[in-house]
Amino acid sequence: MILIGFSSFSQTEKNPYPKTITVTGSAEIEIIPDEIYVQVDLKEYDKKGQGKISIDKIKQDFLNNVKSLGIPDSLISIAGYDGFNGNPWWRKKNKKEELYASIAYQLKLRSSKQVDDLVDRLDDNATQNFFIQRTASSKMIELRRNLKIQAVRAAKEKAGYLAAAIDEKIGETVTINEPMEYFTPYVQNIRVANKMMAQEMQQSGVADDATAVDFKKIKLKYDVTVVFALK
Repeated sequence: MILIGFSSFSQTEKNPYPKTITVTGSAEIEIIPDEIYVQVDLKEYDKKGQGKISIDKIKQDFLNNVKSLGIPDSLISIAGYDGFNGNPWWRKKNKKEELYASIAYQLKLRSSKQVDDLVDRLDDNATQNFFIQRTASSKMIELRRNLKIQAVRAAKEKAGYLAAAIDEKIGETVTINEPMEYFTPYVQNIRVANKMMAQEMQQSGVADDATAVDFKKIKLKYDVTVVFALK
């Protein structure tokens, strides 16, 4: 008897939204990055007449040069620390078996000018590699929030003119799905071994093209699905 009663109640219950319209709203933006994450790999080396230049001196010179650009310690971090003697196991041992230490720093810069200034101050001998890891925006949280709102508003506008095409009007909102994000981050594809190579790239005109690619705008897009009642 309970089952029969429940079944009868379900069949007589009315659908509160007999007519609905489902639409998708989109919003996107292209952002000029103001956070540029750079990695610099430094290594000990031999200098004629002076022997091996220690990693401590290399580190100190590098940090002094970085600070001269106005970059605070809070934007500098160690990305890696390593050591290598340059003597693979398949070769005969050299008479000289010194360990050559290396260190990798990550810096957070604000503009391409800071990147150029940093390259100008790098030690050609100590710098093994220099590259941009990624770029970002300091306003990403605010931008994401505003884009989600814009996507929902775009969905409402679309629902309005689609409903008007069949002489209907939209009523209350039934459901709003969490906006789906499409994020195109920066991916570095060019590595500069040292300052000399960077200067050669500039002289050959390659650097201008590389800059256009390296610092392209970040694209952020949201799609949201919204269901509205028709009245």
